[in-house]
Amino acid sequence: MKTILFQGDSITDAGRDKSGNPLPPGAGLGVGYPLLVAARLLCDQPGKWNIVNKAISGNRVVDLYARWKIDTLKIKPDILSIMIGVNDTWHEKGSGNGVEVPRYERIYRELLQWTKDTLPNIQFVLLEPYVHVFGAVADDWVDEIKQRQDVVKKLAKEFNAIFIPSQEILDKALAKAPQDHWTADGVHPRLAGHQLFADAWLKAVLNY
Repeated sequence: MKTILFQGDSITDAGRDKSGNPLPPGAGLGVGYPLLVAARLLCDQPGKWNIVNKAISGNRVVDLYARWKIDTLKIKPDILSIMIGVNDTWHEKGSGNGVEVPRYERIYRELLQWTKDTLPNIQFVLLEPYVHVFGAVADDWVDEIKQRQDVVKKLAKEFNAIFIPSQEILDKALAKAPQDHWTADGVHPRLAGHQLFADAWLKAVLNY
């Protein structure tokens, strides 16, 4: 059985179980795209996957670093899926406690290298951060988020990771329905938004 681990912030957390209690397969994953990915895999390939979600709402890349050993390396995933970066901007705009882009890149790279050194056969799946300008998101977020997206694309190439273009996926969806159909506030996905990411994740990973 192979282990898939989801890491990130509230987008990935989506209300997942944090009790630490033993859970049956597919339980406690929250109500977001990790659950939708798990539902498909557990239905189509029973007995093949152990799926874990360790994302925590509000996390920045530095918060991932602080808990990486216990919440990632100890789990020894075969596939590690990460979406991180929007809070590194959001916390700066809101409270002056964000993570500037060069430091974001440096710490993100260190996390990936640390993981690769520890688990040489791991497969990374990197989802870029994204925003839509409405709700919680102002115009002055866009350029910085774009810089973070460029960082994730660069790191995906460096580490031979599967890259998920979250921004492009969400932008294309606007042709079908307005912003508030896909996200509640420009950041947090509604159910349809989570389905977009789950579909993209499954297509990219299963066809890799």
